[in-house]
Amino acid sequence: MEFQDIEEGGKVYPGEYLLHNPTRQIVVCGAYKPQEGTIKAMANGRLIEDKINHFQQINLEAHEEPPRHLRRRCGGCKK
Repeated sequence: MEFQDIEEGGKVYPGEYLLHNPTRQIVVCGAYKPQEGTIKAMANGRLIEDKINHFQQINLEAHEEPPRHLRRRCGGCKK
């Protein structure tokens, strides 16, 4: 697992997992606002908004990703 700084003009998508450096927590990105220089994210059930340079993207290597056959949907819509 590697952590990569978010560069200017980089892509960050809602739902992506990020590392919040000041708290050292893995958070879920809610909104990426490059014009304002902020990211809104969910951390432990709380919404936080902080500067982009306080976040890092998480890059997983191939052997760290879960196998495709274990990724399943909930099945609630099949009924």
